[in-house]
Amino acid sequence: MFLASHQKIDGKYLTLAEEVGTELARRGHSLVSGGATVSCMGAVARAVRAGGGHTVGVIPQALRDVEIADTDSDELVVTADMRERKGVMDARSDAFLVLPGGIGTLEELFEIWTTRTLGHHDRPLVILDPWGVYAPLLTLVEGLHAEGFTRPNVFDAISWTTTVEEAFDRLEKRTRHLEPSAEELGEATAG
Repeated sequence: MFLASHQKIDGKYLTLAEEVGTELARRGHSLVSGGATVSCMGAVARAVRAGGGHTVGVIPQALRDVEIADTDSDELVVTADMRERKGVMDARSDAFLVLPGGIGTLEELFEIWTTRTLGHHDRPLVILDPWGVYAPLLTLVEGLHAEGFTRPNVFDAISWTTTVEEAFDRLEKRTRHLEPSAEELGEATAG
């Protein structure tokens, strides 16, 4: 999950992160996040654990003290740098949920979005944006697409949502689509 670690944000973003964490645990998913106790990162992880869910925090050594590492994580992975952090988070994630955040969140979003558009993975990518923080980004990418700077599937690679329920429904629908059903497995072994 990609989301804010900056502490000087409106409380509604912390509430959203808590709601996401609660729903994530309720639906039986694990959390892979940036491994910090601050801001939305900390709020979502605490809510997941409060709901009985499993958390994996991934934090670079250089940020371990600055962002205050989430030592309550079920698993805390300390990486050498930001690149390794992203690689570990990518490798450990079955899907990607993006909440409002800053340039670090955008950088992570763009990397996953780009690699999905290029066909390097087919894991779900969903933006949860109840207040339209990312609306200018959508407008920008629509303009890039109109000018021919993006691949035709740029919008097929991502879902834009405004509610927690819709975001999880999209993540789960796409995740189930990637996994063969029992019938498909039966047909494959029978044939």
